[in-house]
Amino acid sequence: MRDDDPRLPTSPGFWRSPLRGTWFTSVLGLVLLVGVTVLFVTGLVSYAAYNPDLAPVNDQTPDKGILGFYLFSWPTNPYWLYRVTQGLHVTLGIVLIPVLLAKLWSVVPKLFTLPPARSLAHALERVSLLLLVGGGLFEFTTGVLNVQLDYVFPGSFYPLHFYGAWVFFAAFLAHAALKTPTALRAVRERRQHGDEGDEGELATPRPDAPTVSRRGALWFTGGASLLLLVMTAGQSIGGVWRRTALLAPHGGADPGSGPNGFQINKTAAYAGIDAQETGPEAWRLVVTGRDGRTVRLSRAELLRLPLHSAALPIACVEGWSTADQWWRGVRLRDLAALVGYDTDPPDVLVESVQRHGAFRRAALRANQVADPRSLLALQVNGEDLSPDHGYPARVIVPAAPGVLNTKWVARMTFGDL
Repeated sequence: MRDDDPRLPTSPGFWRSPLRGTWFTSVLGLVLLVGVTVLFVTGLVSYAAYNPDLAPVNDQTPDKGILGFYLFSWPTNPYWLYRVTQGLHVTLGIVLIPVLLAKLWSVVPKLFTLPPARSLAHALERVSLLLLVGGGLFEFTTGVLNVQLDYVFPGSFYPLHFYGAWVFFAAFLAHAALKTPTALRAVRERRQHGDEGDEGELATPRPDAPTVSRRGALWFTGGASLLLLVMTAGQSIGGVWRRTALLAPHGGADPGSGPNGFQINKTAAYAGIDAQETGPEAWRLVVTGRDGRTVRLSRAELLRLPLHSAALPIACVEGWSTADQWWRGVRLRDLAALVGYDTDPPDVLVESVQRHGAFRRAALRANQVADPRSLLALQVNGEDLSPDHGYPARVIVPAAPGVLNTKWVARMTFGDL
């Protein structure tokens, strides 16, 4: 068969949809230009929220080099900051899936054009396209799997998504620099000349009879994105809207009822927490501070310390969040004072009874320790913590990612990390 045989995907005549054209692709590309940029920025914000430069336990990305550059100390105000930024990141990522697929469909004939490289510049462009398409599919796929808690890919999600994001966004920037002027020109010309006009190299030379207009196809894509928005956003909004989040693992009814009846990511059973270890006879909180000063406190002794309350949500990297819950416990800065830090409390390393799994240890920066709403929580909504919510004690910090709000706390070490 010849390369121009219409039975081969390398032939322009093989691709006969009348929808393909420069304007159609340009509109989708401009939507992705804005959307992917927001995704990358909110992804960097999420990375900053872990305070990655504070301690290796917060960021175990190997060989990150200059890609792991320091952004800023993650603030505690506003207290809902991570809930909004990560909710936007995950929800927008899912909403853009129909746009990404439509964009790839609109340009798929170009992936089969021959010869594969007409010049060195053309070869570099084709390589960048492979990185762009492969990186985009990889990032969106791993992101969706992470939201669904389906870790079927090899290795840890965090470094895979981290490095994949840099590869994808580098290719995306190069592609945007080359194609954005063309896309803007195509949209302007379409606005000036209406539906008639040159559709460029993306149009098929032998189109089939149309069954829907290009505008109709765009409306269909937008409708699919709107449907995904409705089926996802509720996990971050909370309240009655949570029931609409059918694509989110935490989108159904709240688990159980009563004061502890709100979302749980990791149960005590999943974490391997032994009830005997957390019982009143065995469990002690070990607090270490200045010059090795150490105190050991039972739960009863913690309850006799000054207790404070704070209304804070839990927001996780998967995009889900709880409504504000009313936590009560001992301020982290008061625990720091017990071991020699009466003023200006330092960073703290928090360790869980949990022995295996990611984030069984987490580091908090001094500004997080000093915030009066940062607690070693003993109760929630007027009742003792349930085992799944971290009994006998858990950390709760305003604006911190959920994994840094360590459950089943066993040890706290204050000092420079």
